[in-house]
Amino acid sequence: MKKKIFIGITAVLLLSVLLFALQALLVPKYASNPEGLLTGQYYDSSLSHDVIAIGDCEVYESIVPSVLWEKYGIRTYVRGGAQQLAWHSYYLLEETFRYETPKVVLFNVYALKYGTPQSEAYNRMTFDTMKWSASKMNGILDSMTSDESIVDYVFPILRYHSRITDLKEEDLRYWFSEPENMTDNGYLIKTGVIPMPESDPIDAPPEELLPESSMEYLDKMRVLCKEKGSELVLIKAPTNSRGYWWYDEWEAQIVDYATEHSLAYYNFIPLADEMGIDWQTDTYDGGLHLNLYGAEKFTEYLGAVLSEHHGLESQKGDAQASKVWDGYLKDFENKKKQLEDIDK
Repeated sequence: MKKKIFIGITAVLLLSVLLFALQALLVPKYASNPEGLLTGQYYDSSLSHDVIAIGDCEVYESIVPSVLWEKYGIRTYVRGGAQQLAWHSYYLLEETFRYETPKVVLFNVYALKYGTPQSEAYNRMTFDTMKWSASKMNGILDSMTSDESIVDYVFPILRYHSRITDLKEEDLRYWFSEPENMTDNGYLIKTGVIPMPESDPIDAPPEELLPESSMEYLDKMRVLCKEKGSELVLIKAPTNSRGYWWYDEWEAQIVDYATEHSLAYYNFIPLADEMGIDWQTDTYDGGLHLNLYGAEKFTEYLGAVLSEHHGLESQKGDAQASKVWDGYLKDFENKKKQLEDIDK
C-alpha cells in the first residue's frame, strides 16, 4: 500500500515538473518585444521610490529615471505598459502600494480615451508577469475581452499550447531565463530616429468625450492615492502626430476634473518648443513617441516641475540611495551606448 502511495506521489510530482517545464517553454519570451516584460521587472527594482509613473507607452517611452536622479536626486520607477488602459493602471497602482508609498504618482491621461477592453495581447503584456494577488485577479477580470478566460491566465499552458509547432530560437534560449533588461527602471530605451512627416493633418474632433468607464477608474486612482497619502499628478506627455492626437475637448474635460478635485495637471504638448524638442530628431516613429534624446529633454523639464512644485527633494545625501542609483545611472549609460552602437 505504502509503495503504491509513493509511486502515485512520485508520478504526480514528475508530471507537475514536466508540465511546468513545458509551460515555461511555450509562454512568449518577448525577447524582440520587451513591452511584455515591463510589469515583472518592477520587482527587481529597489522598491523605494519618490515617484511612480503609470500609464501607456507615452510613460515608458518618455520618462527617464536616470535623468531624474542625475539632475534632481529623484528616485523614480515607470510602471508603464503597452496600451495600458485606465483599469490596468489602477490595479498596477493598487499592487504598488503593497510594496511602497511614493510621494507622487504620475498618471498619463491619454489612455483614458478607451472605455472598453481592447486586446488580449495587451492584457497579457500587463498581467502575465505580474505577481499573483487580488489586484492581479481583479485586474484580469476587469480587462478580459469576450474570448478570454481567467483559467487561461491561471494556467498559461492552456492558452499557449498551440505554440509547440511555432517555437523560435528565443524560446529555447530563454526557456528558464529572461532576455536582457534593456530598460532604465521601466523606461524602454529607444535611440532610433524617424522624423515627423512635414504634413501630418489633424483628425476631425472626437465624436465623444472621454468615456465614463475610464474616468471612473481615474477617480478610483485619485481616491486610492488620497487614502495612501500619495499625491496624484496628471500629465499628458508631449506627442505631435495624428496617430496620438490629444483633442481640445478631452483637454477641457481633464482640466475640469483636475480643478474639481484640486489635482495638478500638466499638458506638456504645447511646451515642446520650450523643452527644446525637435520633431525631426527627437522621435523614433514620426512623432508618435519620443526617442531617448527627446525623452531626456522632457524628463529634465518634468524634474524641474516635480522639484519646484511638488516638494520632491534630492536624495543624493542618502549614501545608500546614492550607491544604488549611481549604479542605475552607470547601467543606463552603458545600455544607451550599446544601443547607439547598434544604430550606427
